[in-house]
Amino acid sequence: MRALTAAFLLAAMTTPLAAQRARARDLGVAPGVFAPGSNNAITDVAGVRVGHATIIEGDRVRTGVTAILPHEGNAYLERVPAAIWVGNGFGKLIGSTQANELGELETPILLTCTLCVWKAADAMTAWMLEKPGMERVRSINPVVGETNDGVLNDIRARPVTEAQVRAALDGATSGAVAEGSVGAGQGTVAFGWKGGIGTSSRVLPSSLGGYTVGVLVQSNFGGILQVEGAPVGRELGQYSFKDATSRDGGDGSIMMVVATDAPLSDRNLKRVASRAMMGLGRTGSSASNGSGDYVIAFSTAKEQRRAFNARRLETVELANEDVSGIFEAVVEATEEAIYNSLFQATSVTGNGRTVEAIPLDKVREILKRYGRGK
Repeated sequence: MRALTAAFLLAAMTTPLAAQRARARDLGVAPGVFAPGSNNAITDVAGVRVGHATIIEGDRVRTGVTAILPHEGNAYLERVPAAIWVGNGFGKLIGSTQANELGELETPILLTCTLCVWKAADAMTAWMLEKPGMERVRSINPVVGETNDGVLNDIRARPVTEAQVRAALDGATSGAVAEGSVGAGQGTVAFGWKGGIGTSSRVLPSSLGGYTVGVLVQSNFGGILQVEGAPVGRELGQYSFKDATSRDGGDGSIMMVVATDAPLSDRNLKRVASRAMMGLGRTGSSASNGSGDYVIAFSTAKEQRRAFNARRLETVELANEDVSGIFEAVVEATEEAIYNSLFQATSVTGNGRTVEAIPLDKVREILKRYGRGK
C-alpha cells in the first residue's frame, strides 16, 4: 500500500499544488541582479534531475523523499566534484565525511525525514548496486540529508520504504520542479507556516562566463521572516522570540543543495556552499542552536568529472578570480528558493495538528506597504 501511495502521489501531486499557490516572482519578489533560468529551478543546470515521492497515509503520516540526480549517467562510475558546508551541525547528513574527504559525490542526493535517513540510504545503496557496471563494487557512499517533520508526521513510525525511495529516484526528471508540500517537504514547517521544497536558479551573463547556478531547499526552520527586507513575520505577528519568556529561537533545519555547470573543484565548491548561508540569513534565519543547516554543492562540468577507476585526473578549473559572480548567484538563488518553499506550500493536517500555509494576500499587502513586490 505504501508503494502504491508514493507512486500515485508522485504522478498526481505536481501541477495541482503549483496552481493553488504562487512563486516568489508572481508576487514581484525577485532577489538580486541576475536573471533566472527558463524553469527558475535547479534543473536549469543541464543534466540535473529531481524526483519526489510524497507519502500520505491515514491521518498521521505526512512525509516523503526528494531525489537530486547530478547527471544522466551512473553517479558512481562518473563522479562529480562536491563539497558540504555545515552552517550548524544539529542534524544527520549521511555520507558527509567521505564526500568532504574525497571531494566528490558517488550517488544521487536524497532528502527525507530525520528518522528515515538510514532506511533511505540503504534503499538507494541497493538501487545503485543493481546498475550495470556495479557488479564488483564493495563500498558505496550514499548522501542523504534530512529535516525533522515530526510536527505533522508520525516520525517514529519511520514510514519511508525502499519502494518509495526508488520511486523518487526512478521518477526524477528535468524541467519544472514541484515545490511546497511535496516529497521531503510534505511535513515540514518554516517560520511557523507550512514549509517544504523550493528551488530557484541564476544564469550569469556571458561576460561572467554564462554559467548556471541552481538551488533546491527543504525548509523546516524558524526565525523572523523577512522578504527582501520587508518584515513579514513581524507584521503577521508570527516570529521567534515574540514572547520574551519563550525559549523558541527558531529551531528546525534546512537542507540546501547547490548545482552549477561552472568547472569548479571541490575546494571552490566548499566556498560556494558557504555562500548559501548568506541567502538563508537574508530570509530571517539566525541558524539557531537546534537548527541543522547544511549545504551540499556540486559541479556538473564535464571538465571536472572523475571516472571511478581513473589513476590520474586531468581537469580544468575556474580561477579564483572568476568565482565571485557564482557566489552572488548562490546567495540570490538560495534566498528565492526559500521564499518559493513557503509561497508554494499548502496547508497540511497530520499527526493531530494543522500547519497553515502563509497567507499570500497578506504577504502582498505587507510587501506593498514596504515598497516591495507588486
